[in-house]
Amino acid sequence: MFVAHLELADFRNYANASVALVPGPNLFVGSNGQGKTNLVESITYLATLGSHRVSSDHALIRQGADAAIVRARLEHAGRQVLVELQLNRQGANRAQVNRAAVKPRDLPRNVQAVLFAPEDLAIVRGEPSGRRRFLDQLLVQLTPRMAGVLADYERVLKQRNTLLKSARAARVGGSGLATLDVWDERLVDLGSEIIEARGALVSSLRPFVADAYSAVAGEVHEAELASELSILGARPDDDTEVDAESVRSEIDAAEAASAFAEALTRNRRAELERGLTLAGPHRDDLLLRLNGLPARGYASHGESWSFALALRLASAALLRGTSPAGDPVLVLDDVFAELDEGRRRRLADAVRDYEQVLITAAVESDVPEPLAAHTVRIRGGRVLEEGE
Repeated sequence: MFVAHLELADFRNYANASVALVPGPNLFVGSNGQGKTNLVESITYLATLGSHRVSSDHALIRQGADAAIVRARLEHAGRQVLVELQLNRQGANRAQVNRAAVKPRDLPRNVQAVLFAPEDLAIVRGEPSGRRRFLDQLLVQLTPRMAGVLADYERVLKQRNTLLKSARAARVGGSGLATLDVWDERLVDLGSEIIEARGALVSSLRPFVADAYSAVAGEVHEAELASELSILGARPDDDTEVDAESVRSEIDAAEAASAFAEALTRNRRAELERGLTLAGPHRDDLLLRLNGLPARGYASHGESWSFALALRLASAALLRGTSPAGDPVLVLDDVFAELDEGRRRRLADAVRDYEQVLITAAVESDVPEPLAAHTVRIRGGRVLEEGE
């Protein structure tokens, strides 16, 4: 799949933009702050329903505007699809596919993209929340209905936490909270489905990550993934040592539901004291190991970069093997400036056979020549015409 044409209206710093793209590499060049990342961000938003830079959709709407529009024409095997998303300051967002209204959460069925950006270093070195977000965005791309499951889980979790806080303020004991059992049941149903899906995803990613790490680093290292589960006693958000008993490759929904229910019972007193739900997929982590050691805290800067790249390349390889739309669009946002010459060359080799690769760079010479065949220049929220 590739994006043949992209249009923006009031998105980020673009009042209006229209740009034709080609299969293969497309390089966006411009000084920092001109809008290169905003262009590629609009495409990846269609695929993941999220931004890699901000958590609120309002930040994507140009200052002074009430709505932003992203419209992309996609092509695959001679078939064209027109997708459109309207982000609104007030009211729900709207989406269309081939001019017919759809729910925004249905867009990932039609758009596949994988983005790697400097912020991805935080997947390896940062907090568990970033690794959970990485898994969940990929889950939605692979199985779009999981967007609804994740949203429902967050809603139930919020309601349960509100009830726990109210009970704490009123000094109500656990035996006096009959409604908590109702929320527990719903939380376990949704949470066990998420835990099972994440575990299956980690198992599917594992061989691709190992291959991608070797390809990018140019050295043989043992890059591994595993799920660290709070329902089995892990406390990754508390920055505790990894508990071997809580690390699993996969877990099915029935086993997860049983362990989740036991964890809620076990934690009831502590949850009432703190007003928080202390176990569930919102407290889990993706454990990244390099040569048997946790990458977070042990991997060097170069090793962390290679691991982050490997996670994104593995995601693209997994999507490529499962999507009826062919290759995902691969986006490399300001990546080459962060890499040494060897990693630049090996990354270029790893991505050059994808159907479409979008690259942004402030310095054109940072990008290997084979990836600069089609260059688009950006200045001040404008796509420059040839010769400008």
